[in-house]
Amino acid sequence: MNKIVIQSQDFDLSTEVSLARKNNSNIGAVVSFIGTVRDLDKQPILKMTLEHYPGMTEKALTTIANSAKNRWPLEHITIIHRVGELAINDQIVLVITASKHRQAAFESCEFMMDLLKTQAPFWKKEHSLNSSHWVQSNNKDAIKANNWD
Repeated sequence: MNKIVIQSQDFDLSTEVSLARKNNSNIGAVVSFIGTVRDLDKQPILKMTLEHYPGMTEKALTTIANSAKNRWPLEHITIIHRVGELAINDQIVLVITASKHRQAAFESCEFMMDLLKTQAPFWKKEHSLNSSHWVQSNNKDAIKANNWD
């Protein structure tokens, strides 16, 4: 089962892990990743705005989740990605994978995050005290995603 959600409100890790497990006795491993807004720019970042293209974004996330399910024996996948204005340290994205074995859960979670960074249609704009700018794609992210081929 896949749970794929684009939302502006925050999410709760404990709640989402419980929903992913749903008392499924086949699940022996649950792996989660939470991405947060961080301040790595030369000028201090005050906030970030995330935009997406409704419909296209959900389709891209579903494709990523299905690719993971085709590679690993997964019992459940959750992808929650936030949009709108976010402050420093706010949660942006949650990926949860559940499987019989930890290797499949770990690898599939990393795989999906690598593809999310490069294939999901989200646009990030960082706002500092004096300016704002759209975040450009990262070459290291593309290389990491291509290594899964």
